[in-house]
Amino acid sequence: MSGWHISSLRIWPDLSQFNFNKNINSMNDFTLKTIDPSLVPSNYISVAKDARIYRDKHIKVLLEKKRLPDTGWDNSSIEYFINELSLMDSNNFSKRSGMGEREARIVCELVRKRHYNFAHGIGRSGNLTEAQPKAAGSTIMNNLTNSLLLDLIREIGVRSCRKALLVPMATGMSVMLTLLVLKAKRPNAKFVLWSRIDQKSCFKSILSSGLLPIVIDTIPTEECNGAYRTNIAAFQEKIEEFGSDNICCILSTTSCFAPRMCDDIIALSGICRDKAIPHLVNNAYGLQSTYLTHQLEQAARVGRVDAFIQSTDKNLLVPVGGAIIAGFDSKMIDQISEFYPGRASSSQTLDVLMTLLSIGRDGYKNLMSERRGHHQYLLQQMKNVADIFDETVIAGKNPISIAMTLKNFSANPVLVGSMLQRRGISGCRVISGKEVKTIGPCTFNAWGAHSDLAICCPYLTASAALGIDRKEIDVFIAKLKEVLKVHQKDTQVIV
Repeated sequence: MSGWHISSLRIWPDLSQFNFNKNINSMNDFTLKTIDPSLVPSNYISVAKDARIYRDKHIKVLLEKKRLPDTGWDNSSIEYFINELSLMDSNNFSKRSGMGEREARIVCELVRKRHYNFAHGIGRSGNLTEAQPKAAGSTIMNNLTNSLLLDLIREIGVRSCRKALLVPMATGMSVMLTLLVLKAKRPNAKFVLWSRIDQKSCFKSILSSGLLPIVIDTIPTEECNGAYRTNIAAFQEKIEEFGSDNICCILSTTSCFAPRMCDDIIALSGICRDKAIPHLVNNAYGLQSTYLTHQLEQAARVGRVDAFIQSTDKNLLVPVGGAIIAGFDSKMIDQISEFYPGRASSSQTLDVLMTLLSIGRDGYKNLMSERRGHHQYLLQQMKNVADIFDETVIAGKNPISIAMTLKNFSANPVLVGSMLQRRGISGCRVISGKEVKTIGPCTFNAWGAHSDLAICCPYLTASAALGIDRKEIDVFIAKLKEVLKVHQKDTQVIV
């Protein structure tokens, strides 16, 4: 990538006419020298030239190092870079005659603007990272984004990670894609040992991949005040029962709703290493927590982790629709990339690249630090509310989500959730412990509680996730107090 001068493509959109080995500023100098002095004084041109050189240097460093900038770029620099990349795709060439069935034609101008003129997508038929002859800019954008994601994952704690792949599918579908790859590698293995987490898409990803889930309930732990942990003994028993060769993989989870804690992925990775069983980790919103990234790093060091998957919206604050599949063996991630059928949308790649350039390395670390502080603040505020209403807070070793019992509101606990919703509080979950959910061949008792084992009373959960601010916490706490007071007076209140 050294020596590339992106901005020059504004003058030479036909890549065959452009010498990529030219000096980074050569075409800028040429362009600015052709401006007639009657249009603008030469000293003004010199100032403009310095500004463009400054931006071009940042682009040059980004393309050469393929690492996150320490400080985020301003919006105009990001758009400058993105526009230059889009001009490298054939649909934006000034001279072209598209004769194929897919020529990236866009009829709606609003759609064209929304996508910054990117329309070819990423990858080619059968490989998400393969270069496209019609879309040099999209290819650069895709590969650069994957490199920046790898840099970010290493920087925030998973230092042994070897490759990251952005896929234009949410977490559940990305888990399914990875399971299909493992299934192809182990055609005689049909079972997935799954540490229960009551989230439908995770479980449905197993069913959609044509594998059979073996559900292993989490179990209560006394030392963490009613939180739920991984049942390691049950995993060992099931491996003996079904046999290692018949197990496609173990599917564990890091980030989850309290009172469930992060699975003991370190112990599970050791079992997977010893028994030669693949290990897939659902790390849905775990990148934002240094505790969870440390668990992943340690699990890979002492045992086996084939891949870990996280969503882009939760961890990078972009619209829903993408996930990052990462791992400690580049070949495994390459196999997943090659398993994807057809080319893919570049929308998620564009969103992620622009976001990463906007916040930079320091910006993301600041967001993580702020979130950690907000979690402690939320925890203390919920404890204060619990003391007022004679309830108990259950946090355990969950760095994001917090649970609070509703034992004194057990007559109609769901009403607490609906009253909060009506008052503008979103994302707060109320678990009654009485709901039964059937998904495919499996029926789950106490749905939402992550275990069939004796849920003592209903509870609600709240999370301090990336991007939250203190004002949101204060509003939630005030509304929670208000709702519990009303509910306490009359459990038959109709909202």
